[in-house]
Amino acid sequence: MFKKWWNYIKAWVSGKSEDAMDPEIQLQMAIDGAKKQDQQLRNQAAKVVAHRTQLESKLEKAADDVGESREMAKQALLKVEEAKVAGDQASVDKWTRSAQAMAVRLKASENNLDSLKEQYAVAVNQAEDAKVAVQQNAVQLQELSARQMELLGSLEQAKMQESVNEAVQSMSATMDDSVPSLDEVENKIEKRKATAMAKAEIYDATPDGAEAELRQAINTSAADATLDELRKELGIATEAPAPAVSTPPETVPEATPAEGGADETPT
Repeated sequence: MFKKWWNYIKAWVSGKSEDAMDPEIQLQMAIDGAKKQDQQLRNQAAKVVAHRTQLESKLEKAADDVGESREMAKQALLKVEEAKVAGDQASVDKWTRSAQAMAVRLKASENNLDSLKEQYAVAVNQAEDAKVAVQQNAVQLQELSARQMELLGSLEQAKMQESVNEAVQSMSATMDDSVPSLDEVENKIEKRKATAMAKAEIYDATPDGAEAELRQAINTSAADATLDELRKELGIATEAPAPAVSTPPETVPEATPAEGGADETPT
């Protein structure tokens, strides 16, 4: 039971830690890890190629040793033949031993050359495989870098949307808590407008309002008369007064004659 709970706690902590990590940092960690692996692969491939190059140098030297040993063995055999012709047995024995030594050296050189050829063949294949691996890994690294840029773009979009959401939520919360809505402001304005119009209407219905309207009419008539006098002095035709707009009189219902009575004619 303790082990079960311990595994649960580790998984919970791991999940919380994963959620707390910044995705941008995680992307950078991933690309840095891929670059590190790529560099390690390049270093290993360089060692493999360098080993092949070293074997090439050893092969050239081994081939030279084989050629030199073969030539020296041939020269020793020629010396043996010359000593035989001269009847010099001591020289025959001497050059025979020299020829045998050159033959042993030649055989060792040929064995070394064959071994180096086998190693070189393996090294060539390993070097080619290493170069292919480096090329493939380089392509994968480029794809990973492109993927990183794409994910960073998506991350920026997500951050922008989160900022917009936070701003909208903050605005909504502020408007709900302390700032009046537009409907409330409109209702308040309409209420003040209606109150002002009602006060004006009530004032017009009072004696003071009637007096003020009468004074206004008198002042207007006096102003019109003054303007007419000025026009006469200037020789300007007096403008015809504008027809007054009057309210049509209320229709008085005709009196219904009494039943059975005669119509009266006014005198």
